[in-house]
Amino acid sequence: MGVDDVPLDDKAKRMRDLLSSFYSPDPSMSSPDTTSSSSKRTTLDDINSSSFDPDQYMNLLVQKSNLERLLQRHVEMAAEIKNLDTDLQMLVYENYNKFISATDTIKRMNSNIVGMESNMEQLLEKIMSVQSRSDGVNTSLFEKREHVEKLHRTRNLLRKVQFIYDLPARLGKCIKSEAYADAVRFYTGAMPIFKAYGDSSFQDCKRASEEAMAIIIKNLEGKLFSDSESIQTRAEAAVLLKKLDFPMESLKARLLDKLAQSLADLQLNTEEISNASVDPKDLSQEEKSQLIKLSQGVVTKHFEAIEEYVKKRICSTELLHVLRIIWTDVLLMDEVLDEAALPNYSLEAAKVAVKQYVASTFSRLLHDISDSLTRVHVKQKEGMREYSLQTALEASKKAVLQGSMDVLLDFRQIIEDNLELLVQLKPLIIDLVQEGFQDFFGALDDHFLLLSGGNNSVSQDQGFVEGTQVDKAFAGLVLVLAQLSVFIEQTAIPKITEEIAASFSGGGARGYEHGPAFVPGEICRIFRSAGEKFLHLYVNMRTQRISLLLKKRFTTPNWVKHKEPREVHMFVDLFLQELEATGCEVKQILPEGLRRHRRNDSNGSTNSSRSNPLREEKLSRSSTQRARSQLLETHLAKLFKQKIEIFTKVEYTQESVVTTVVKLCLKSLQEFVRLQTFNRSGFQQIQLDIQFLRTPVKEIVEDQAVIDFLLDEVIVNASERCLDPIPLEPPILDRLIQAKLAKTRDQNPVTP
Repeated sequence: MGVDDVPLDDKAKRMRDLLSSFYSPDPSMSSPDTTSSSSKRTTLDDINSSSFDPDQYMNLLVQKSNLERLLQRHVEMAAEIKNLDTDLQMLVYENYNKFISATDTIKRMNSNIVGMESNMEQLLEKIMSVQSRSDGVNTSLFEKREHVEKLHRTRNLLRKVQFIYDLPARLGKCIKSEAYADAVRFYTGAMPIFKAYGDSSFQDCKRASEEAMAIIIKNLEGKLFSDSESIQTRAEAAVLLKKLDFPMESLKARLLDKLAQSLADLQLNTEEISNASVDPKDLSQEEKSQLIKLSQGVVTKHFEAIEEYVKKRICSTELLHVLRIIWTDVLLMDEVLDEAALPNYSLEAAKVAVKQYVASTFSRLLHDISDSLTRVHVKQKEGMREYSLQTALEASKKAVLQGSMDVLLDFRQIIEDNLELLVQLKPLIIDLVQEGFQDFFGALDDHFLLLSGGNNSVSQDQGFVEGTQVDKAFAGLVLVLAQLSVFIEQTAIPKITEEIAASFSGGGARGYEHGPAFVPGEICRIFRSAGEKFLHLYVNMRTQRISLLLKKRFTTPNWVKHKEPREVHMFVDLFLQELEATGCEVKQILPEGLRRHRRNDSNGSTNSSRSNPLREEKLSRSSTQRARSQLLETHLAKLFKQKIEIFTKVEYTQESVVTTVVKLCLKSLQEFVRLQTFNRSGFQQIQLDIQFLRTPVKEIVEDQAVIDFLLDEVIVNASERCLDPIPLEPPILDRLIQAKLAKTRDQNPVTP
């Protein structure tokens, strides 16, 4: 045994050293100081240290641990040993696989290299053959190439000579067709040749060309001072005269007078711009201050016209077309009048126009969304039921999301245009778009609040209590606003944020100290709160309407003198009709939820104890004993009844909204019952009506246990307020309910 122990210990040490060298940090990376300090901190019971002493570790472990701890440590160390063996095995397998893969790769490389040297030698021979043949072709064609190049230079020279000889005829054709720009281009191109050879070889051509140019200069002067010509034509004439080095001093005074008169008579309108007509542009020499003032006045008139133009519903293409026309003319004027700094002046004016366009675009988007929402209100008031709430919701969603995407597409076309004016305005436009969306959604929230009549919620509540109906907003519209707010928070804002991040990042014109212009988190918070507020407002509006019906029901008759019940009261039908209308609205807007029938044995036993057994005992007692026993058992039932959560958070589901409306209405019904005093017949009428309501109401709610509890509470409260609380016998109650059901079926026959 002693001989066998030695190799086992050596094997264990080798495995431990192998794993330690693989997983431990590189000892060369640590400094001597660190090594010495770490060795000092190493304790004798540190099993992972190199100075680990098994005997001392066992002695310390036996001294400090009980038997249970020793067994637990044994299991842990056995698991660690097994894991180390597994890791070592996997390490060997992985290295073995790598060696096999490397061997296969080397074999493939050897097989691929075989024969490559001979192929490379063949390729070199072919390349040398091609090179020698190419050199032979170049040598044989050298003389011919030189001859062809000489002929080509001669041909170009003859073309220039021919152009000079044809110049008088060309100028004559330009005069007939009034193509003065081409004539000036031809003549200025021939001027270097006339200056060099005009007095010798081309004397006749020069004289004929000068005579033609004299006619052209005269015609250009006529156009420059003609009142019938457009400002653009006159500006072009001034530019052409300047290219011909015409002395402009003699024209200065007359031209300034004409420009002043033109500016005084200038009446720009948006129709002229939309038809792509180029408006006044002053291009001429000047008396510096006066002409600069006139040219800047023209630019101002242009951009004022654009500000009026963008108030209409125009797309980015139309705006770009107008800006491109104006910028082209500004550059044209700047060539003649660079002292006016018209590009910089136009840049400042363009900022105002672009801000106006962005504001008008968001204003129209808000108007489109408002139209899609108010249309359902108008249609419902006119009695046109075919325009459903679902249609209004889908139209509003499309107006918000697709409208926002279209707006972003328009703005993206503007910032992606290569017009120099817009390139300089790109940071400003990005900031305006981000700020515009932030302000737009804030204005949209305010508009939703205005449409819902939310500011008058308190006055509405008081009005209903006092018996006056305040119709500030259509209830279905409020429900549409609630769901639309959820859509904006969950769908529209993320998509808009993604598009802004992709195409409208950067900016910075507003300054980083002001923070980000577009904060989607804040917008989501606003519309999350708005959705919850509108949902509660819808529930309150529906509840208040039904509460008014209940109030009329309980305040109109004299319950002390009420007659014996013969049938279910008509208010039950009206109550169910209102619940049906509410259900119809929520089915169009809200999704279905999970119907939860939270009902248990304790609730059932309590309900039964408060209905049939309680009533059977009451029938067997005297009136005085019955009244006392009823109050006693009612309070005892309340003490031992399981606590039921009546009012829960309203969810965005059909069942949750309808259930909340029913709960609030039944609580109102309880309060109205507590304010009345009933005789026996009045109490029995309440019992009959509530018993008939039990089945249809429980079919449309998600929490039947709470509804049973509230309905029982109404009956119990009525019995407490009754002078002689003797309920109807079950057979009579059932007969009256069946009669009501048969009457309902006759009035509403089911068509096959």
